[in-house]
Amino acid sequence: MAKKKRSSDLNVLASQIVTEATQEPQEQLQALAKEKNPAAVALGRLGGLKGGPARAKKLSSKKMKAIAQKAAKVRWAKRS
Repeated sequence: MAKKKRSSDLNVLASQIVTEATQEPQEQLQALAKEKNPAAVALGRLGGLKGGPARAKKLSSKKMKAIAQKAAKVRWAKRS
């Protein structure tokens, strides 16, 4: 952990000490963020697999064409 310069102002110094004492180390926070619940991942994937075809079935061909054209315009606008 890198050393931080301490302030000469007592109020700022007190705030820094309290912050350091109450915060969890960054390594632990990053490790927790990387871990995913396998059950939640499976449910999210299941919903994603169902959602696209269900939405496509519900849309009219006119509406689907309009959505596709809008997406193509946005994609091509990013290139230029």
